[in-house]
Amino acid sequence: MTRLFHSLATWPVRRFNLTSRTAVVAGPFIWLLLFFLVPFLLVVKISFADLQLGIPPYTQLTTFADGALHITLDLSHYAFLLTDSLYFATYVSSVVIAAISTFLCLLIGYPMAYYIARSNPKNRNLLMMAVMLPFWTSFLMRVYAWIGILKNNGLLNNFLMSIGLIHSPIELYHTTIAVYIGMVYSYLPFLVMPLYAHLVKMDMTLLEAAYDLGAKPWKAFWQITFPLSKNGIIAGCLLVFIPAVGEYVIPELLGGADTLMIGRVMWNEFFDNADWPMASAVTCAMVLLLLVPMAFFQRAQAKAMEERR
Repeated sequence: MTRLFHSLATWPVRRFNLTSRTAVVAGPFIWLLLFFLVPFLLVVKISFADLQLGIPPYTQLTTFADGALHITLDLSHYAFLLTDSLYFATYVSSVVIAAISTFLCLLIGYPMAYYIARSNPKNRNLLMMAVMLPFWTSFLMRVYAWIGILKNNGLLNNFLMSIGLIHSPIELYHTTIAVYIGMVYSYLPFLVMPLYAHLVKMDMTLLEAAYDLGAKPWKAFWQITFPLSKNGIIAGCLLVFIPAVGEYVIPELLGGADTLMIGRVMWNEFFDNADWPMASAVTCAMVLLLLVPMAFFQRAQAKAMEERR
């Protein structure tokens, strides 16, 4: 039986003459191809279709009639995105909320990652477990918990009134502030973990040399620690910013009616309006706005690394 499993596992390597490294790397690429690229191409296809009543709720792009293949691409959804002010405001609002949430996560997460990286090695695993502990609970349950905390008669307002700091409830629930609180709480671990991974591997002799040369602690931090942790900052910020732009659950449960986010717009188009082509166009535009600047950024980063070498 063991020989049979080994034979099945190594069959692709023997069949296609793949090296061990190529076979290992091919697995994630195949996974991304099947579960990211193929579904996204289907969304792109639907975005060029037209709305119709039926199953599926969109027209086909290709028809065969009179011995000829006809391809029909409807660009009206993309034209509507460019001309409608609501969608433009939604995109801007989503980027602003995601950027501010990422900045707040960085302000809170950097000291946390720095403290864990400089703490006793025996306590690091325990501290990192505390950072990842919220992931042991359902994301939806954690967001619902914030409703009970931020409501007018919730835990926070009751506590502040009981100690005499306030005399009437603070309006937090269904506001943009509540969205920021939910965003920072939910995505903070995504910034702490990659940042900690960079800080913990930093060569401490560099700081010792800086102190020996008379550098103050804050100057050594800004000239040595912070630049060396730049890649961790970039990785963590991307891990927070990208999902935050398309977030749906947090703005829907904690935000108000005036909280404009792309995720809510896509949900409304898909399920409330049943307009799959328009929702697909919104999705494609969001991916394009995110991936194109990041592709240029990655290219600039790679070029800078090559120049350093």
